[in-house]
Amino acid sequence: MSGADGSHGAADSSASPPTTERPAQFTHVNERGQANMVDITGKQPTQRRALARCRVALAREALRALTDERDGNVILSEARVVGINAAKRTSSLIPLCHPILVQDVFVNFNVDDGGVEIEAVAEAFERTGLEMEALSACAMAALSIVGALRTFEPKASIESLTLWEKTGGRSGHWQRPPDETTVEGT
Repeated sequence: MSGADGSHGAADSSASPPTTERPAQFTHVNERGQANMVDITGKQPTQRRALARCRVALAREALRALTDERDGNVILSEARVVGINAAKRTSSLIPLCHPILVQDVFVNFNVDDGGVEIEAVAEAFERTGLEMEALSACAMAALSIVGALRTFEPKASIESLTLWEKTGGRSGHWQRPPDETTVEGT
């Protein structure tokens, strides 16, 4: 059922009527300042891809545990699965994201002297982009690593969660300029 303001579902009785109409400034905020899912019904599906990166900063003891051949492989394998699952379930984590059929997700790790760089790529033939899916994959993989290493590194931090590239759709190809590096070592 559509409401008088074009929204779907039950009316929000706690919201007071807006005093002035204003143009929407954000894609998920309508002209009345209310949260709104973007309408993609008129868009044509295209091949889309998004690349995101983040970093988990770790101390030496945690890095030693992570580079242990047996335990480290298990921790990173689990983090990879967590990241893939997060990409597939992004619309459950972030309610205004459209549920889309993610066709491929790649999550990779690079362990160096200061921590772990995580890179995630999500791809699909869809009507909307996969930026949030790639970012969710990175974030949740990072949380999995932090959780697994918390006894070694209670000060671990997740840094520089950033979209690096996206392709497809009306806006075409976008790539973060190389001089805007926010993840160390890239």
